[in-house]
Amino acid sequence: MLSLSESSQLFRSLDSLEKSGLKIYSGNVPGNFELDLHEAGEIEDPLFGMNIVKLRQWETHHVYYGRRFNASVDTESEAVLRFEGLDCFGEVFLNGEKIGECDNALIEHEFSVRGLLREGENDLLVHIRPAITEAKQFSYPPALAAARCNYESLYVRKAPHCFGWDIMPRVLSGGLWRSVFLVSRPPERLNWLFLRTLNVKDTRAHLILSYRIHTNDVKSVYELEIDGRCDNSHFHEKIRILFDAGRHEFQVSDAQLWWPRGRGKSSLYAITVRLLKNGETIDVASWRHGIRTIFLDRSSTTDTKGRGSFQFIVNNERIFVLGTNWVPVDVFHSRDTARIPCLLELVEELGCNMIRCWGGNVYENDAFFDLCDEKGFLVWQDFAFGCAIYPQNKDFQKRVEIEASAVIQRLRQHACLALWAGDNECDSAYGWNHGGDPNHNVLTRHLLADAVRTEDPGRTYLPSSPFIDKSAFQEGESFLPENHLWGPRDGFKSNFYKDALCHFVSEIGYHGCPSVDSVKRFISPENLWPPTNAEWLLHASSPIPGVDIYDYRIDLMKKQIREFFGYIPDNLEAFSFQSQCVQAEALKFFIESFRSGKWRRTGIIWWNLCDGWPQFSDAVVDYYLDKKLAFDFVRRSQAPLCLVLREPSNWTHELVACNDTRDDIVLNYSVIEVGSGKIVQEGTGKALADAATTLANLPASISSAKFYILKWTHGGGNGINHFLTGTPPYHPTLYKQWISLLNEP
Repeated sequence: MLSLSESSQLFRSLDSLEKSGLKIYSGNVPGNFELDLHEAGEIEDPLFGMNIVKLRQWETHHVYYGRRFNASVDTESEAVLRFEGLDCFGEVFLNGEKIGECDNALIEHEFSVRGLLREGENDLLVHIRPAITEAKQFSYPPALAAARCNYESLYVRKAPHCFGWDIMPRVLSGGLWRSVFLVSRPPERLNWLFLRTLNVKDTRAHLILSYRIHTNDVKSVYELEIDGRCDNSHFHEKIRILFDAGRHEFQVSDAQLWWPRGRGKSSLYAITVRLLKNGETIDVASWRHGIRTIFLDRSSTTDTKGRGSFQFIVNNERIFVLGTNWVPVDVFHSRDTARIPCLLELVEELGCNMIRCWGGNVYENDAFFDLCDEKGFLVWQDFAFGCAIYPQNKDFQKRVEIEASAVIQRLRQHACLALWAGDNECDSAYGWNHGGDPNHNVLTRHLLADAVRTEDPGRTYLPSSPFIDKSAFQEGESFLPENHLWGPRDGFKSNFYKDALCHFVSEIGYHGCPSVDSVKRFISPENLWPPTNAEWLLHASSPIPGVDIYDYRIDLMKKQIREFFGYIPDNLEAFSFQSQCVQAEALKFFIESFRSGKWRRTGIIWWNLCDGWPQFSDAVVDYYLDKKLAFDFVRRSQAPLCLVLREPSNWTHELVACNDTRDDIVLNYSVIEVGSGKIVQEGTGKALADAATTLANLPASISSAKFYILKWTHGGGNGINHFLTGTPPYHPTLYKQWISLLNEP
C-alpha cells in the first residue's frame, strides 16, 4: 500500500499509518508514487501536455510504502531484506522496529532482519523523505557549480536528470523503483566471486578467479570446484581453500573468445563454482563469462596532424566504434525493465557495437548487461555524475565510495563492460569557475580511480568524458583526442564539425521532430501549432515553465530546417517531415565522415537512440518507439561494408569503401545520378580489411544539387546508400522523391 503526507510525522508500522487518517492507495513495487496516483485517478497522465509540471506540488511530501507478508524463520541462516532500488532518503521498519536507512537511490541496500523476523505475519513499512527537503540541509560553497535547475542534485544520489535536464523533465519522484526481496543465506557460503581474463594469445587465455567465502569450521576441508563450458571448450579446476579470501590463476588452452558485435561470436561460458566441505557441496554459484581483454589506448592530446590516440583494443585487435548514447529509458525508472529488451533490439538493428551509458542516468539492471553480453555490445559506463562541480568534503566522498564499490561489484563480471568513466562533462564544467582546473577533483582523480583499481583491476578507467588531464588543461579542449561535438549547433557541415581534431567523438547529435501521430499523443490539440507555446517548450525539454533554461531548442529546430530547405514550414506535417530530413542527413554525415577517416578517426557514439519521455529531441526513435527517418539513414551508414562519397575537394568526390570486417571484400559498384538516371561511375574494386579504401574519384561541383545513389554487390550480399551534393536550400518535394528511391528493391 501507498500513502503520502505533507507532515514529517514519523510512522513506524502499518497499523499506525492506517490509523493516521491519511488516504491509502494501492501501491506497486517496482513503482513510483506518481504512477500509483495516476492509476488511482488522483492525477492526470504525467506525460501529456503540461501535466508533468503539476507534479511539483508533491515534491515536499513524505511517501510511505507498506505491506504485510508471511515468513518462516530459519535460525541457522542469515535473513536480510534486499531493496534493489529505494528512492531515495529512506527508513525501513519491520514489525515496528527500525532496521536501517539509506540515502542513495542508485544502489542496492540490504538490512538484516535477524531477531525481528516473525514466524507467520510480518509488518514492513518504508518511509521515504522528500529529496528537496533533504537537499536543503547541505552546504553549497561557491566552489560548487551546476545548471540552474540542478543545484539540489549535487548532494542527492539519485539520477541527475530527475531535477530537470535538456533531455528530461523535472520529476523528483520517490518509490521502490526496483524489486524487494527477503533473502536467506546459509551460514557457510560463497560471498562473492570474480572471474577475469588477464591476457589472451590466439586461443590461449590466462584467467584469475578472486573469491571471498564464509566458513565456520577450522577442522573441515574446504575446496572450490570451478567448471566452465562453451561449445566444445571446457575447463575444470579444483583448489583447496586455506583462508576465506584468495585467488586462483589458471590457463584455458582452447578458449572461445568473446568478441564485440561484427568481429566474431560473443561466446559466453557457463560457469559453475561449488563450495565443498569435506567433499560435499554446500553452496553453488553460476553465471556466464566472456573470455576477452579490453584496453583503451589514449593520449592526453592530439594535434592537426593526428598525433594522438583514443581507440579500444579488444583481444589485441583495435575496434572501430559505432555506438549510441543510452539515456534514461523512462522518466519513471520502475518502467525501465519492460522497455530495455525492445530498445536493445533497435541498437542491434542499427549495427552498433557500443553503448555509452550516460552519467545523468541510473545504473541499468543486470538484465540490460546480460543482453549486452549476449548481443556483443561493448558498454561504456559513466558513474552517475553529470555537468557539475560536485562536493569534495569527506562525508560526500564516503557516500560516493560506498556507491562506487557497490556498482562496480555488481557489474564487473560482465564481458560487455569496456570502460568506467568518472562522469559526464564534469571536467568541462570546471570552466564555469573561470578556468578552474578539473585535475583538483578528488572524486574522479582519486576516489573513483581507487575504487576501480581496487574492485575491478585491469579495467580501463577514464576520469571524465571528455577527459582534461594536466597536459590537456594547458593545451585547451579543442586538442582533446575524445570530445563531445555540440559547439555552436549550426549547419551540420560547418567547419566546427568538419575541422574537429578529435579521434573519437562520444557525443554528437542533431534535432529531429517526432512524427505527427506521436506529437498528437503528448501535445494537446489546441497547442499542436504553431510551436510557440509552453507545451512545446516543456517537451523540448525546458523543465521549468517561465524560466529560460533550455528554451532555445524549438528555435534551433526551426533554424536547422531553414538552413536545409530555405524556409520554416507553416504546418506541423511539413515541419515534422523536414526536421526529420535534416536530422537524418546530419547523423549520416557525422557517421560517414568518421568512418571514411578510419583510422585517423577511431569511433563515434552519436546522440541518441531513444527518448525517456515524449519530446522534441536528438533521438532517432521517439518515446513511443516510432522510428524517425534518421533511423534508416544511420542503419545504412553503419553497415559492416558501406560505400560513401567524401565531401568535394579539388573538384573531386572520393568514393570510399568503409569496411569494418577482417576480410578484404571484392565488390561491384555503381554510382547513379538520380536526376538524369546516368551511371556516373561503375566498376569492380577491393575494400581492404578494416580500412577505408578509395575506390574511385568522381567529378564534383557545388553549383547545383544532385542526389547520388550508391549500390554495390559482393559475395556476402548487396548494399545501398546515397549522397546529397550541392549547397542548400533543397526543395522538400524533390528531396522526398529522391529518398523514396532508397526503399525500392
